[in-house]
Amino acid sequence: MLKRLLIIALCLSSWAAPSWAQSEPEAVPADGAPPAPEQILVVGQKPGPGMWKVSKDGHVLWIFGTYSPLPIRMDWRSHEVDAVIKRSQEYLAPPTAKLDLPIFATALALPQLIGIKKNPDDATLRDVLPPEVYARWLPLKAKYLPKNKERERPIIVANELYGAALHQAGLTTSIEVRKQIEKMVDQNKLKVTRSTVDIKVDNPRAILKEFKKAPLEDLACFADTLTRLETDIDAMRVRANAWAKGDIAGIRKLDFVDHQESCSNVMRNNAALRDHPSFKEAEPRMRALWLANAQAALEKNESTFALLSIKDLLDPKGLVAALAAKGYTVEQPE
Repeated sequence: MLKRLLIIALCLSSWAAPSWAQSEPEAVPADGAPPAPEQILVVGQKPGPGMWKVSKDGHVLWIFGTYSPLPIRMDWRSHEVDAVIKRSQEYLAPPTAKLDLPIFATALALPQLIGIKKNPDDATLRDVLPPEVYARWLPLKAKYLPKNKERERPIIVANELYGAALHQAGLTTSIEVRKQIEKMVDQNKLKVTRSTVDIKVDNPRAILKEFKKAPLEDLACFADTLTRLETDIDAMRVRANAWAKGDIAGIRKLDFVDHQESCSNVMRNNAALRDHPSFKEAEPRMRALWLANAQAALEKNESTFALLSIKDLLDPKGLVAALAAKGYTVEQPE
């Protein structure tokens, strides 16, 4: 439990693939009401998109693109993915970061966790937000988080608000598709290669103390979250349906609005984390490690299977684009 609290406090999940919302517990509206009938999305078994094919000298890396949010009760199953896993020799998991905490230092940090989510000086959202942003928050609070007491930092409230809004829209940020795929990998006894970077923190107590007292420039995160919930809920449903139906053409036409970017930047720019070498180096280290593992797999395996986010697959500066730049042939699904 302590390590989990530290991970949340340091927001390492913003570096995981994909964004932090995919590893957070599912938010539920305060009244426990189910999604409205008109918001129910695709039903029945859905395959998701086709796979990206990376190849060289007869060796192939198949990459399946994950996406979030997706329909709450979607039944996912791809026979194409199942077949590729059955004939593959290795599975490449998405790149991740992991805290490496000395046990005694971690125990000493416990007192510093008290109040980590609260605004400094017991301020409320009314105190810390500009009046126009606070006015926009009130109707969304009434709709999604009526019992929120406004004592937590804006970035914390933004995450809770986003999760509750998705639930009411019939969407979820859970990683059920990845869980099903990794179960298939386990059943077929594939070698599993994880591109995990250890982030060593020798003095978590000092970092948490600095984090608590340092101002967080999280207004942009809060305002961007409000904007997305005011304007993008319908587009999120369209994207979720496009992914579930395997509509690659439809996916390519959509803008991938990432409300998490401004929220991630809040943590990255916090003085307590920004200047710590382990945090500064985490993202490029994860990227380099995954690319090295992918190249090694392509060298030795006839067939390798991997997971990455759809956003990374479509990113002209993403990991697949980096493989293409190294001379590998990349074929996108139709």
